[in-house]
Amino acid sequence: MATYIMLANWTEQGVRKVSESPARLDVAKKALADLGGEIKTFFMTMGHYDMVVVYEAPDDEAAARFTLKLGMQGNVRTETLKAFPEPTYRELFRSLG
Repeated sequence: MATYIMLANWTEQGVRKVSESPARLDVAKKALADLGGEIKTFFMTMGHYDMVVVYEAPDDEAAARFTLKLGMQGNVRTETLKAFPEPTYRELFRSLG
């Protein structure tokens, strides 16, 4: 499984119905599970982003589908980063010589 970090902000629509956000998170968890993935960690944050989500997906295509499904709802705008865990990071640098 690949790991992704999603940085998200509520849209104007999402803020208007912010009290529904926990239920929307539950729907997002199910949508990702249906794609073979899992939300590992969710944070509501203060600062530039409203939420940070760490999740796993089987591949980039599943991650893209998940992001597009969220965007289609109109409640959040996202920026997604593909994450490399420490063992992969170390192997990448070992392979440089």
